[in-house]
Amino acid sequence: MKTIKSMMNHLYWADGRILDALEDSKTRNKDLLKLARHVAVAERVWLSRLQGKGSAQYSLWEEAEDLTAIRTMFEENAEQYRTYIEELQEAELDEMIDYSNQSGVPFRTSVRDILLQVLLHGQYHRGQINRALRIESAEPVQVDYITFARL
Repeated sequence: MKTIKSMMNHLYWADGRILDALEDSKTRNKDLLKLARHVAVAERVWLSRLQGKGSAQYSLWEEAEDLTAIRTMFEENAEQYRTYIEELQEAELDEMIDYSNQSGVPFRTSVRDILLQVLLHGQYHRGQINRALRIESAEPVQVDYITFARL
């Protein structure tokens, strides 16, 4: 649990850093905002599944223009994940979760693998955002785990 908790703390930190970089860049690139929103919604979708709730009400790829609304979503996600993780026991990591994807296809996945998906999915897209910021001549932000661990 210690490793997962640490990695989740990194996720909250990295989400905030990438949002700060987007804000500082003053980008008008709607694709970047859409991507940031996608990460926030995906975190929420997976949390809903972990909580045994449906996720069909979430749209993963909507346009976004308001970075403040995206930031609020990330903050709410972090608060809800913190609560979930605090209550989670080591033995529960291998419990299987039944859910359907956004297309209605049923799946069964362990809590551990779902949490790893959330962690890796966000890092992948933060890298894409950083690359796009660099292309726009904006300053990318360091979001590597080791940078977080050194704090």
